[in-house]
Parts: sequence; structure tokens; C-alpha cells
Amino acid sequence: MDAVPRTAPLRRRLLVTIAGITAVAVALLIIPLAVAVQRLYRNEAVTKLERDATRVAATAPDDEARHPRPIRLPEGLNERLRVGIYGIDGNLLTGEGPPHSGAARQARDGRLHQRDEHGRLVVTAPIPSDEGVTSVARVGMPERVVTRRIERAWWVMAAFALLIIGLAAFVARYQSRRLARPLERLTAAAQALGDGDFTVRARSSGVLEADEAGRALEVTARRLGSMLDRERAFSADVSHQLRTPLTGLLLGLESALERPGADLEAAVRTAVRRGEHLRDIIGDLLSLARDAAPNRERLDVPGLLEELRLRPPAGRPLEVAARGPLPEVHASASAVRQILGVLLDNAQAHGAGRVTVEASDIGGGLAIDVSDEGPGVTETEDIFARRHSGGVGDGGHGIGLALARALAEAEGGRLVLRRPSPPIFTLLLPASEPMSEPAPEAADDDGA
Repeated sequence: MDAVPRTAPLRRRLLVTIAGITAVAVALLIIPLAVAVQRLYRNEAVTKLERDATRVAATAPDDEARHPRPIRLPEGLNERLRVGIYGIDGNLLTGEGPPHSGAARQARDGRLHQRDEHGRLVVTAPIPSDEGVTSVARVGMPERVVTRRIERAWWVMAAFALLIIGLAAFVARYQSRRLARPLERLTAAAQALGDGDFTVRARSSGVLEADEAGRALEVTARRLGSMLDRERAFSADVSHQLRTPLTGLLLGLESALERPGADLEAAVRTAVRRGEHLRDIIGDLLSLARDAAPNRERLDVPGLLEELRLRPPAGRPLEVAARGPLPEVHASASAVRQILGVLLDNAQAHGAGRVTVEASDIGGGLAIDVSDEGPGVTETEDIFARRHSGGVGDGGHGIGLALARALAEAEGGRLVLRRPSPPIFTLLLPASEPMSEPAPEAADDDGA
């Protein structure tokens, strides 16, 4: 299996990219500038030599070709110059220079000429006379003088180029660290989130995109943490909801088996009824767990009340009533069924006397009251707080009411204790908004 190629880190790529682009830009600027400087310095040297050669030619005697004699140099002439007088045949007449000069032979046309001879930059100027051009003044300087000046300029330019590239590399390193650090922190936060740490917090980095990604990751972590907490609470609630009917079913069967002369057929019927009730609870809880989004269909309130009437609490009278026309409500039937089931179980376990379920229109919503004739609860007791049940007969309300309130709020409603003694629990569900009728289409001018 081929190994997956690893890409370079972002910091290195940014550093190499920025420094490379800067180096190319500097090279594109420096190379033409270096060529221009070379030409400038050479032309400047040639211009000075032409001026000096013209001065020498102007002061030299015009009969040097017939009567050669030592040269009298003009004042202020550079001491490094080698000055000689040549004939038009290119041979040295007097002064300094090679025995023969091609540049001197070219000056017979009466113009200035420049060329490189014997490692020197040479300029020749014709010496005017009545007979025409009979001799030539030749002025030369060491070419290395110009070359050294050009090289010094090149070294200065190279130093500036290296300085610019170094500054670019420094800025690139700073920018790469500034851009890479937020991404590295996001990577670490994502890995921590994958390991189950939902306390991810985004730190401001000054990079807009990275800050937005960090805030999005923080919001996602919070949502996942909240979702996981709800899932854990829901699992505990489901366990509680299933444990009570399952315990009742098992206790009924064990009691029938242990009591001599017990009516086994009645015990089986009771167990079947409790098993069907347990099956309905499991189906409702699975339906609630599978729905990622609220499934709020039109709630059949009369049908739901009829289900309650057919399954009254064991050994307790149940009265179910609907007061007046009921508003249309959209909510999950499974959720409402579970809420009412919790309230009925609570009334059976902790209440006394008749249990009453009453549905009514409260103007803008539906209210379902569940009450009994028991002593109720104290004013200060938080019965909706989530806490573990200590078992049958502990006198507490366990976590059933907490589950019922959570389901009610998930459906957009509320579950409240309207009266503590005798207790009345009220489930409030908002009425559905009436659908607006479509506007009639405009009739054509001809009445069609």
C-alpha cells in the first residue's frame, strides 16, 4: 500500500511562498538595474576620457607627426591616465602606450573613437592641423578602475537585495505564525471535541475567518454538549419510565404465583394489560427518540382522552371530561401521551381518591388538568427538579415529572403545578395558528 504523501506545514509553505515571490521580484528589479549601472559607469568613464582626449589633442602641437617631442599634459589631468601621441598609421610617436594602437588608426577619420586595448579603456581624438589629421591623441585608463566601481555598486545592490529578502522572510514568518496559530488551535480544539471535551472556547486571533471558524466550533461544542446531556437525561428518564410498569408487571406475576389459590387467569390478563401498556410506552419513547425535529401533527385530543378512559389507574376511579369545544393543537401525540401517563402514575403513587382529567379551552391554547383528592405537595417543594428515585415507597417523585416538563417544553408548551393541595397539574399547549385563506385571483377584464 502506497504511503500517503505528507504536505508541508502551513507555516513553511507561507514562508517559502512569500520569500520566494520577494526574491523573484527583487531579481527582476536588480538584474536590469545592475546592467544599467554597468552601462552608466562605463559611459561616464568614456565621457571623461573623451573630454581628456579632446583637451590633450587641443594642446598638442599639430606637427607631432614630423617632429615628435615630449607631451605637455594639460593641468588637472588624472594621474592614472596614460597619454600618447600616435600617427595615423597607429604607431606610437611619443608619450605612453603600446607601440601600436588600432584605436589611433581609426581616428584618421577626424572623429573620436573608443575601444578596449590591452586591459585599458582607450579614447582617441584627432589632432587638427592645416594638412588634415596627421596625428592622434590617445588617452587610456585601467579598465579595472571602472570594473571595481561597477562591482562595488553591484555589491551594494546585492546587500540591499539580501536585506529586502531577509525583511520579507521575517514578515513572512510573522504572518505565517499569525495565520497558522489559529488553525493549529482549531485543530487541537476539534481533536479535543472528538475526544469528548465540550468545553471548547474560541480565542480571538485577529484573523476574521479563523475567529469565525472558532466561534462556530465553540457553538457546535456547546450544542453537542447540551445534546449529550439531554441524551443522558433522556436515557435516565426512559429507564425510569420503563422500570415502574415493568416492576408492577413482575410483582403481579410473582404475587399470583406465591399466593395459594390465586386467580392465575386474572393475573395473566392483568400482566397482558400491563405488558401492552409497557409496549405502548416503549413505542412512544422510540418515536420521540427517533424524531430529530419536532413532529407536531394535529393532536387528536378526544381520542387521547378516550385512551385514558379505557386505562384507568389500578384501584382508583378516573373521570375524563372535555369542557366545551377544544382548540386545534399541533403536538406530538407520543409526547403528550407520556406526559399524561407520568401525571396519572404520580396521582396513583402519591395521591388519593378520584383522579380527574379535564381538557378545556383557555383562549389561545389547550389546558389539560390532572388532579386527585390527595394531600398534595408543600409550597416550597420543587417537584419538577430532577433527582433519582429511591424506589417504591420513598415518598419522592423521582424523575418522572422532570421528564414530563422537558417533553412539554419540547412541544412548545408548559407543565405547571396550578394548585398544590389538592394537587392540580396543568399541561398547557398553544393553539395552532389559523391558516390564511388564499387570496382570490383577479378576474380578467372580460369576466372570464
